[in-house]
Amino acid sequence: MRGSCGSKTIFGKDLPCPDDGAPLEPDNATRDLLIDVCGADFADGPVCCTQKQVLTLQANFQRVDGIISACPACRNNFRSFFCAFTCSPNQASFLNVTETQETTTHPDAVQSVDFFVSSQHGQGFYDSCKDVQVGSTNGYAMGLIGGGAKNYTSFLKFLGDKKELGSPFQINFPLTAPPEISPLDMTPRKCSDPDILSRCTCIDCPQVCPTLPPVPLPSNGPTCHVGALSCLSFILILAYSFAILGFLLGYVVEMTIRKRREKAYERVALSAESASPRTHTRGLVGAGSLAQYLDEDSLGTQSESRHLGRGASLLDPLETLQPRHYPLNAFLRRSFFRLGMWTASYPWLTFAIVSLVVGILNIGWQNFEVETDPVRLWVAPSSESKQQKEFFDQNFGPFYRTEQIFVTSVSGNIEANVSASSVTVGQKPPVLSWPRLKYWSAVEEDIRELTSPNGYKLDDICFKPAGPEGACVVQSVMAWYENHMSKWNHDSWARHLEECANSPVDCLPSFQQPLGPQYVLGGVPTVNGVESYHEAEALVVTYVVSDSLDTEVQQKAMEWEETLRTYLLDLRERASYESGLEIAFSTGVSLEEEINKSTNTDVKIVVLSYLAMFFYISFTLGNGANLRDEEGLVSSLVNWAINFPRLFIPSSVTSSAQSDDSRHTPRFFPRLPRSLFVDSKFTLGLFGIILVILSVSTSVGFFSFLGVKVTLIIAEVIPFLVLAVGVDNVFLLVHELDRQNLMHGPNAALGMPPGSAFNPPMSPTQSRSPFDSTHEDIDTGSVPLYLPAEERVARTLAKMGPSILLSTITETTAFALGALVPMPAVRNFALYAAGSVFLNATLQVTVFVSALTLDLRRSEVNRVDCFPCIKVSSRIALHDSVPIGSGLGPLARFVRRYYAPFLLKPIVKAAVLILFTGSFVASVISMQHIQLGLDQRLALPSDSYLVSYFDNLDAYLDIGPPVYFVSTDVDATKRPGQQSLCGRFSTCRDDSLVNRLEGERKRMESSFISQPTASWVDEFLGWLDPAQSKCCRVRTKDPSAFCGPRVSPRVCKPCFADRQPPWNITMDGFPQDEEFMRYLKQWLVSPTTEDCPLAGKASFGTAVSINDEGDSVMASHFRTFHSPLKTQADFINAFAAAHRIADEISQNTGTTVFPYSLFYVFFDQYAHIISITQEVLGLGLASVLIVTAVMLGSWRTGSIVTGVVALTVVSVMGVMPLWGISLNAISLVNLVISLGIAVEFCAHVARAFMNAGSGLPLDHPAGQKERDERMWTALVDVGPSVLSGITFTKLIGMCVLALTRSKLLEIYYFRMWLTLIISGALHGLVLLPVVLSIAGGPGFPLQEADEEWMSNAIRNDYEYGPFLADDDSISSD
Repeated sequence: MRGSCGSKTIFGKDLPCPDDGAPLEPDNATRDLLIDVCGADFADGPVCCTQKQVLTLQANFQRVDGIISACPACRNNFRSFFCAFTCSPNQASFLNVTETQETTTHPDAVQSVDFFVSSQHGQGFYDSCKDVQVGSTNGYAMGLIGGGAKNYTSFLKFLGDKKELGSPFQINFPLTAPPEISPLDMTPRKCSDPDILSRCTCIDCPQVCPTLPPVPLPSNGPTCHVGALSCLSFILILAYSFAILGFLLGYVVEMTIRKRREKAYERVALSAESASPRTHTRGLVGAGSLAQYLDEDSLGTQSESRHLGRGASLLDPLETLQPRHYPLNAFLRRSFFRLGMWTASYPWLTFAIVSLVVGILNIGWQNFEVETDPVRLWVAPSSESKQQKEFFDQNFGPFYRTEQIFVTSVSGNIEANVSASSVTVGQKPPVLSWPRLKYWSAVEEDIRELTSPNGYKLDDICFKPAGPEGACVVQSVMAWYENHMSKWNHDSWARHLEECANSPVDCLPSFQQPLGPQYVLGGVPTVNGVESYHEAEALVVTYVVSDSLDTEVQQKAMEWEETLRTYLLDLRERASYESGLEIAFSTGVSLEEEINKSTNTDVKIVVLSYLAMFFYISFTLGNGANLRDEEGLVSSLVNWAINFPRLFIPSSVTSSAQSDDSRHTPRFFPRLPRSLFVDSKFTLGLFGIILVILSVSTSVGFFSFLGVKVTLIIAEVIPFLVLAVGVDNVFLLVHELDRQNLMHGPNAALGMPPGSAFNPPMSPTQSRSPFDSTHEDIDTGSVPLYLPAEERVARTLAKMGPSILLSTITETTAFALGALVPMPAVRNFALYAAGSVFLNATLQVTVFVSALTLDLRRSEVNRVDCFPCIKVSSRIALHDSVPIGSGLGPLARFVRRYYAPFLLKPIVKAAVLILFTGSFVASVISMQHIQLGLDQRLALPSDSYLVSYFDNLDAYLDIGPPVYFVSTDVDATKRPGQQSLCGRFSTCRDDSLVNRLEGERKRMESSFISQPTASWVDEFLGWLDPAQSKCCRVRTKDPSAFCGPRVSPRVCKPCFADRQPPWNITMDGFPQDEEFMRYLKQWLVSPTTEDCPLAGKASFGTAVSINDEGDSVMASHFRTFHSPLKTQADFINAFAAAHRIADEISQNTGTTVFPYSLFYVFFDQYAHIISITQEVLGLGLASVLIVTAVMLGSWRTGSIVTGVVALTVVSVMGVMPLWGISLNAISLVNLVISLGIAVEFCAHVARAFMNAGSGLPLDHPAGQKERDERMWTALVDVGPSVLSGITFTKLIGMCVLALTRSKLLEIYYFRMWLTLIISGALHGLVLLPVVLSIAGGPGFPLQEADEEWMSNAIRNDYEYGPFLADDDSISSD
């Protein structure tokens, strides 16, 4: 081939002529041009080309140089390849013209040729270019010059295919050559060769890059393993196994020793009984507390008794006669007694004062605001990611707003599933067809013409990289078809789509950036190793909209987005029957709107849950003590039904059979029990619930006044929380008042029930517990029986007030410590929770006590509950009748008769300790598998259109989110600063920012970086290369003036044409200081075109932030992309990896580098949530320890309570991974709640245990039996109230909540709250009693005077039969 034979068309490219002649010597001008274009290999000898052909080569090379010039090996191989093809004197040995064609000027011109290339040369040529990057597109040169070829044959085929922007004739590359042909077999240059004409930098040549060592993922968990178990799990299991074996062995030994000691004790007891005239059988519980040992003799006696077995010290209980008291306890009781007397004596004044204070605090509602912005909700103001986002927005502009649509076929059954993507690639038929393409073309035309209410269109708000006059960035398959289908038909559309997908550079969209198939197609099947793009399952359409810090500009975009959302919602409904398409989409305003909408998703379920708890509380409170000798509701209805037929039997027949008992008298209407109307406490329970609502309202008003915004978590959780931790206080007060009424109410003077202190049961045996009493030494006349209602209420508050104070202080402190968390959602919740709990407790010990007094007065004058104006007449009561029963409800009787005695058996204690220790070990093992994150689909309504969008996003989008590495504190105008950033020049630092990112890209599995880095500094300095003659140009006569793209080349020259030293890859002579800034400013405004792809306006126009003076670079960013992120773990790991990389770059280069991606601000919490969880729970437990130890007067008991609370939280955390509950802000809030609820379970039981004490030391021989008695008393005293007030109340609420359709409520409220309620109840009412009975601290008596002490003794015998006594000695239930 030689010369030009014209073109096929007037505007076509010249075609070579077939020529079999010998090569010719070129003239000097041609020779010089040939050397300049093709190098020294053509400095002498004949050639087979003309000057015109060389000029054409030069023009084509200039177009390619902007893409591959950064790698000398690729550039020179490319030039050598086509120079040999065009000008080699040996052309005939490897080139064969196979077909000719007629042109406008010549009858014969080349139409196709066979170009024979050896595999060695072809592979070397391909290898030298395959890794060359194009920073501006975050892609590779092979995607532009080779159609994304994966091997050398595909690369050569792309180069040889006839196309408008490529070769004007077909060049075929046969793999086998006939014998007469010698394939081209030049030695290709390697990018790793040391010579300057070959050596490429690390960015373009992986062979010269240092290999970075592998880095484990942040979520890989423990690195130490023993088999499949982590070392911690293995150690725990081993320790637990040894502990069980040790316990069993110790139990056998202890039982053997005990039997021997009991035999010795029996001998000593018999001798002591015969020798001592003072033998007391009085028990310790109810007898006051022990004084300190009186003298050395008693110490000796006790020391000796330690060798005699359990209970030996009880032989002479003189030591127990003198009680001791805890001063703080006495002070609190007196204070609460005075408070109770005042509030009970002046109830209406109390109401007025509290109402005034509450009303003043509720004024803050006028400042009420709900925070819905996800950033301000979940990201702390001091968050590093938030500050970095603000820095990025201010210096480079906010990240774009995206409107994204997934279009799939309607065939198939796809259901929303929030746990994982419900869309499985391969289950849907292809989405593309000729009718559907035409339909979607019309849809996109509609979207372009959409007009918002104020007249804004897409063109007004879209992102235009080329400037205001440029085209919008719309990533759609329609961009390959020039946004309309007029040029294609039913037969050609698929072929064109395949061509564009394989070579995006040949189908540039209107915004002139190559659009790869991964951006616009999803679910592409592979057929015989080749991707079949026209059979893709999904179309991905993305509209990029500009965002702004200017609220007016932002409002324009949001207004158009709302219009788009409305259009797409309508399209979603009709597209299925119009074209068989399914639409899933998201707009810039969708997420926040749908999340806010989710709060109304299950309002009915939440309200029903509250109502269920309300009615349970109101009705349960009425099941208190009933001393009236009357039947219940059920039995009265049964009697009425039995006796009703007797109304129709003649009186003469029934008169003889009539009973004196009026209950058997037949009536037309049933005789309902008076307790149903009078003893009911529905109004009181409802009042207690109103106080809960009022405390929440007041807390909201107070903190709103302080400027603390309400969050959705507060609205949903706080009422549940206050009900949980506050209602049992109501139960405690009501049940204690019932007991006071039994002892000191109007019925107390009528007599005591059988088995009371005044009528002690006669046990036929002597096996009664030594804790029981015959009360022979008590003067019954000194015990007051009837007390006024006000005093009974005051005594109730004096008894339960300190316990309420203990739980309130502990919970308030624990919740308030949550305010240390910088996350606004958690901090605001903690403040509102602490305030609500504190206010609720305050209202309970003031106005509720007043209400309790009024209700007591109403009941004693027989007025009907809820209708106090109606008075029920008193029935005749015989004075010789006595109250029946013990005054305990069914639950309390169960605890007293069965549960407490069973739990305190030694074998049961051992079993409890073993089981709970095993539960702890299992929980710690399970905790290691807790996942971080919160799938945003959980926060959406179940029917939200965003659910299907996120499902499609996970399945079909094969590109990860962009990530920017922002460099600050580096002087880019100086050579060292440039070298710390660049990557394409020989003097760039090996650990420069760009080189490090390239190294990280090569270990994508740990860095999550998948794309080449867009380096502005490399592109800018490459733009200065005079070889890029159409890039940086200045006027020939005035070098200070730049030439625009339309200025004639005749009056311009390359910027560095006459530069000394000349432009070179060593960076020697590159601009610095003011010169650097002058060229940089011009580069940033130079349009990116086909003639100069290195210009910076389109790709880097916002990548550099220049100071106001224009003399330095304040900050700049380097763009790359994450690998596709599908799960929460992927996002969290990508966030952690990017920050690790940025920190290491900063450390190595001495500059400040930080990463930024749009999702980072939401995942910043997971970088700190584990430490935050440890901090909050640790401080909460520390506060529990301090408060309980001080309030209970025992560090030992306080430590036990704190340990049980900690075990409760650990067990909740152990269940989390089993039930699919991740650790995030919501679950962290629930863990704080579980700490508070665990305190509520434990505090009342612990205080009752301490106040039932006799003060025996832990190592006293009778200490174990005394602690068992104290714990039995405590369980019977407060156990039923705790069970009724918190366990059953919340279980009822949780059971209703199980009906919810919201996954967020189901997982993070129903599952987690059910776990913590059950765990709290088990730990507080099973484990805590066992541990306290074994190792609890010495207690203090509740009473302060002998008269009180005797009264308590009577009450204990009257109400709580000793659990170790025989059945005959216990008052009948």
